[in-house]
Order: sequence, then C-alpha cells, then structure tokens
Amino acid sequence: MPSALPDGEPAPEDGALPPTALHGADERELGFYLHVPFCRVRCGYCDFNTYTAPELGDVAGASIASYAAAAATEVRLARRVLAEDTRRVSTVFFGGGTPTMLPAEDLVSMLRAVSDEFGLVDGAEVTTEANPDSVTPESLAVLREGGFTRLSFGMQSAVPHVLETLDRTHDPLRVPRAVEWARAAGFEEVSLDLIYGTPGESLADWQTSLEAALACAPDHVSAYSLIVEQGTALARRVRRGELPMPDEDDLADKYDVADRALRAAGLEWYEVSNWARRPESRCQHNLLYWRGADWWGVGPGAHSHVGGVRFWNVKHPAAYGRRLAEGLSPAQGREVLTAAEAHTERVLLELRLREGLPLDALDADERAAVPGQVAQGLLVETGDRIVLTDRGRLLADGVVRDLLT
Repeated sequence: MPSALPDGEPAPEDGALPPTALHGADERELGFYLHVPFCRVRCGYCDFNTYTAPELGDVAGASIASYAAAAATEVRLARRVLAEDTRRVSTVFFGGGTPTMLPAEDLVSMLRAVSDEFGLVDGAEVTTEANPDSVTPESLAVLREGGFTRLSFGMQSAVPHVLETLDRTHDPLRVPRAVEWARAAGFEEVSLDLIYGTPGESLADWQTSLEAALACAPDHVSAYSLIVEQGTALARRVRRGELPMPDEDDLADKYDVADRALRAAGLEWYEVSNWARRPESRCQHNLLYWRGADWWGVGPGAHSHVGGVRFWNVKHPAAYGRRLAEGLSPAQGREVLTAAEAHTERVLLELRLREGLPLDALDADERAAVPGQVAQGLLVETGDRIVLTDRGRLLADGVVRDLLT
C-alpha cells in the first residue's frame, strides 16, 4: 500500500457505503487484501506504508502480537457494512510490508476470519507475499495446511551489490531454498518478484538474476522497473548525487531481455509486468484489480473498491488499532468515481492485459485514434479487441495517453 493517501470526502464513522455500491455486485468478483505493515528493515526504495516493529511498540492493534486480532475485527466490520452482499470471496492476498513477519498461525487466523464471515469460493486463490529470510519449512507447512495456495517471494535480485543498493538483507542463496521448502509444503503456485534498473545494475547483473530466478522453476514471475519514489531514502541518495536515476533506455533493454528469457523458459506474459507458466498460474487477485472488480482492503492505509466507491483507511497502525477498539470504521476518506474516471481507469488497466481491451469500451474519438497506434506498431486489432504489441508494452502508458486525449 502506498504511504500517501489521496484527498477525498470524509468516510462515515460506521463505514457505511452508498446504496449504489452494491448495484450489479453479483456480476463482479469480490476479493480481500490484507495489509501487514511490518518489516524487519525499511528498504530504501520502498514508499509503502510499512514500519519496523520497534517503531510501533506495544500499542494495541499496532504491535505484531495484537495485529491479527485487529485485522479480524475489520473483517467483521466489513461483513456488517456488506450485510446485503451474498458473494463469497474469490481471492485473498496478504501484502505488506512483510506478512510473514507475523507468525504463520496469525496469518491463518486472519484468513479464517475472511472465510468465516464471507466464505470462500471453491478453488479460491489465497496468496501471501514473503521475504526469503522470513519463512521456514515449518511456517510454510502451517500456511499450506491453513488454506494458503500461493506464495510470492520478494527475490528482487540475485546479485549482492544490487540487493545492497536496494537495502535488501536476504542472502540470494536463500531464495532457491525457500522455493524448495514451499514445494515440499505442497504449494503448487510459487511466484518470484524481480526489480530491474537499480543504480549500478549492469545488463549482465540483470541476466544473472533472471537465470537464478528461472533455475527455481517458478510458476509466475513479476518483473518491475525500479521507480524512484519521492520521500524515500533512495530518492534522497539520487538527489544528493550519490546514485544516478534509472535510465529509460536501460530499462527498455532490460525489459526486452526479461521478456525473451521468460518466454524461452515457458512463461508467457499476461500483463505488461507479469508472466505465468500456465493460465491457472496467473495471479487471480491482481486480475481482479485490473478488471475493475471489488475488493476490501484490511489494515492501516489499505485501499478498497466496491461498486465504483473507493475508500482508504487511516495510515498509522496506532490510529488504525484505536479506531477499531472504539468500534469505529478505520476508513479515513472515500471518493465515488465519476463515469469519466471509471472509463479512464478501465482503459488504463485493461489495455495492460494480454487479452486487451474491447473496442466498444472506447468512445468514437478514442476509436478514431486506434488506426494511428496500429500504424505505429503499438497496437493490433484482434477481432473486436485491441492488444498491445511487444513494442507497445514498452510504451503502454503513452499508448493509453494518446487514446484518451
């Protein structure tokens, strides 16, 4: 969850949503995101809403020991707010932070709260992010037995000096061991997250990371270019001239190298920054986001979206725990998307998918811009849909901007 919260109108203290939020809900999937804000150290590039345990102390709802109970309280509040919603939950995703900083039993109890209050669809995808140094064979066995189906390991790089620049503290050799433990525990879906474009990372370094990741035989790989976010330690180092900004040409070259290597290993892209070995290995929770379905975000700073209503929780864990203890919703603000805003989001997100965007989702002016994008080799028309080409994926944001202006 990004550390900055948007502007918006105040959310009601009971968390109630406009009646229109559930119009047509039966036609949309419902997911849960559970934010765990704890990290052993804060990485210099990260602008997510995370804290080290000593920063938070023993405040109720903000400490590692009390966090699972606070999150379960919000799940029960969500059930009250969505009292008329009969949907069961399709996907559950634990993110952070480092969810596996919590005992595995606590993560299972948080999942059980979702299952008890809402129910899970048959075959529901349940993912947790994890750092390689925050799991053991025993903890992974508890997670698998407790209903988790998918793991996403934050590998980022296999090169020590790159990890050091990112302030990542795990031993690269821990990654293949963690994957082996996950397989032994019964996880059939294992994903690895990579970052490219770190200052000082050579093309050979990036190839080393890709080779190390593929040697683990993952079912899914996410590869994201490094973004220097304002307010982070990395941004301050760049501003002081200690590190260079990532170079756009270098990022494009590394994306191309990744795409070719991953495809050669049998993983196909299904979203601009994500590759999967099989259709069932695609991250269903993220697809829920990209297709504009509904999700409830649990935890400090977590964002939710239900029927065109976007709302977000107070940022600090202490404030989050205090509001729940007082019987109040932790939601701080919300906004109701206009038809124009919802349209922009749909074009922006769906066009990033391999399946592309239906032509009839565009208005007349936007459809008129499509032939020019096709002529430039950025889009192809496939039946009644438009899909990014390989070159178009490199320029996806620009393609969307040109369509919408």
